[in-house]
Amino acid sequence: MNDPKIINDPVFGFIKIPRGLLYDIVKHPLFQRLNRISQLGMASVVYPGARHTRFQHSLGAFHLMSEAVLSLQQKGQFIFDSEAEAVQAAILMHDIGHGPFSHVLENTLISGISHEDISLLMMEEINRELGQQLNLAIAIFRDQYPKRFLHQLISSQLDMDRLDYLRRDSFYTGVTEGNIGSARIIKMLNVVDDRLVIDQKGIYSIENYLTSRRLMYWQVYLHKTTVGYEKTLVNMLVRAKQLVRQGRSLFASPSLDYFLRNDVDRQWYDNHRDEVLAMYAELDDSDIWSAMKVWKHDTDPVLAVLATDMLDRHVFKVEVSEEPVSQQRIDSLVEEMSAAMGISPDDARMLISVNTIQKDMYSMDDDHIDILYKDGTIKDVSEASELLNVALLSKKIRKYYLCYHRFK
Repeated sequence: MNDPKIINDPVFGFIKIPRGLLYDIVKHPLFQRLNRISQLGMASVVYPGARHTRFQHSLGAFHLMSEAVLSLQQKGQFIFDSEAEAVQAAILMHDIGHGPFSHVLENTLISGISHEDISLLMMEEINRELGQQLNLAIAIFRDQYPKRFLHQLISSQLDMDRLDYLRRDSFYTGVTEGNIGSARIIKMLNVVDDRLVIDQKGIYSIENYLTSRRLMYWQVYLHKTTVGYEKTLVNMLVRAKQLVRQGRSLFASPSLDYFLRNDVDRQWYDNHRDEVLAMYAELDDSDIWSAMKVWKHDTDPVLAVLATDMLDRHVFKVEVSEEPVSQQRIDSLVEEMSAAMGISPDDARMLISVNTIQKDMYSMDDDHIDILYKDGTIKDVSEASELLNVALLSKKIRKYYLCYHRFK
């Protein structure tokens, strides 16, 4: 009965999960909750196939971690069985603290607390339930273990998290430019002085990886229609919080109601950890969808409009520019919307969102991707590559998004 559990994954084929600690993590309710958290937030508004979950991503990242550990061991890197199991456990749980729609609501329902903070809290909860079997996994996750390259496999510019989500998101969106050579990159992994490096033969795969990542960000993750849909969702929840704080009674599940009623910031979190964790663990995408189906008929015109926009795919109109949006443009839009919809200027502002989005695809100041040559020398990929223009690759691209309800 010790045969591994086999899951058929559309991206990587059969994924084997050994019985014991790793399978106990997958069976845990906090991990199963990831089945109800969409991986790509609201990207399905543009790419209808993008309805995969954090659960699928976590299993994919686990599979790649298993391959990476085996590849490094075959190259003579000594990794104990206990270390291999711990780093596999850590990557399984790396996203366990994500809220509804993944990154979209990170600063809406809670503030000042990252999903990594909550992931750690949930890991510690599972660790208590499993008799402290995750102590080593948590140490590696927190980068508090002597073999620091193990942490790099979980979190770095070339970690198993990124290798999975680029392959997986490319597969489900149909955006083939994101289809990186993850298997070859893993085969080219090596360790020098306790740091991950890439063998020289893998440089073309890394060039493709960095280019693909840049394309996926602007074509999928930061697509203007996706951003517009996400801002509709954020504004809807901000409006719901306003109304509840004013004494209105709104339909919501107990867990959603908790985050609407309370200002859950770092201080609240520190004083009510167990309570926040219990409520957060109950919260997933379905709570939000259920609420908006009722809010669509609410007497508050702003909440009703935003909920209707969400349900009926009336995505915020988005104007993207290279220059900041002027206050004059915002004020003019508020005035037009207020007059056209018969609502106050303050209410009209709830139907507008102004955002600055900045992304650099590779930063030499952050965490290098180092190329190992046959003579033992090491160069940063930006110096080693003949194709990549490091100035262009590391340039911080900044775009200004003006999103607003389509009132005319």
